[in-house]
Amino acid sequence: MNQRLTPVTVILLLIPPLLWAANAVVGRMVAGLVPPMTLNFLRWVLAFVVLLPLAWRVLGRRSGMWQHWKRFALLSLPGIGCYNALQYLALKTSTPLNVTLVAASVPIWMLLVGRMFFGQRVSLQQAGGAVLSIAGVLVVLSGGQWALLMGFRLVPGDLYMLLATLAWAFYSWQLSQPKEPPDIRRDWAAFLMAQITFGIGWSGLFAAGEWSVTDAHISWSWPLLGALLFVAIGPAVIAYRCWGMGVERVGPAIAGFFSNLTPLFAALLSMAFLGELPHPYHALAFALIAGGIVLSSRRRAA
Repeated sequence: MNQRLTPVTVILLLIPPLLWAANAVVGRMVAGLVPPMTLNFLRWVLAFVVLLPLAWRVLGRRSGMWQHWKRFALLSLPGIGCYNALQYLALKTSTPLNVTLVAASVPIWMLLVGRMFFGQRVSLQQAGGAVLSIAGVLVVLSGGQWALLMGFRLVPGDLYMLLATLAWAFYSWQLSQPKEPPDIRRDWAAFLMAQITFGIGWSGLFAAGEWSVTDAHISWSWPLLGALLFVAIGPAVIAYRCWGMGVERVGPAIAGFFSNLTPLFAALLSMAFLGELPHPYHALAFALIAGGIVLSSRRRAA
């Protein structure tokens, strides 16, 4: 593993946060055209089709995916079934910038989930970083007005995004404890395809519930079809592959800092496509979250 950041590595690690930010912006743009759970389901169905030429062997009867079906069923529930569905649901009432800033608190929930459910010790330095990042999340939730927190008046979308980050934390901890066959783990397309196969079941179940209890409908149009293709190919497949290649080159400690560029890209894309200008409290929130993550990661990076 080469720890030096080369121009190619930087590009590889810049692509995922850019696509993740664009995913939030596109999700906001089509919020009125397709229900959020259905959007998540359609996204992963299309991603399944895209990956099929690369990973069709993993669907075979003798594949290790079927032998370890419980592993992939549990892995796909928070990562594919819940995370993006909750994100799209959050985007119905919150902005892409708010959503990505709240999502930047994921490392904090990683610490809490790891300590409570996986026996991971938390250092004093990591706890200090957690305090800074949580302060940043509170700035976003309060809109820079601390009196709002005292009245517990929060935007529903921000709360949905907090649940999404919690789901992603559980997903990431499951990833850190590999229990699947080595041949599937080493093949990024097969590994993602195994997750998507079971994730389609979860997301389809949630979409069915959405249609049964709400007045869900889809306003089909060419822009919606283009948006579906983008979220399936870009954030779901290309970003995953680039992130994996970048982590292989420099390791997760260095690569992790690049994910915190997502709110910055979301702010720029929101300005360009949605006309949503960032506020001063967004800059403060980003600084607090980034500072907390740097502080909690310094020891690990060293």
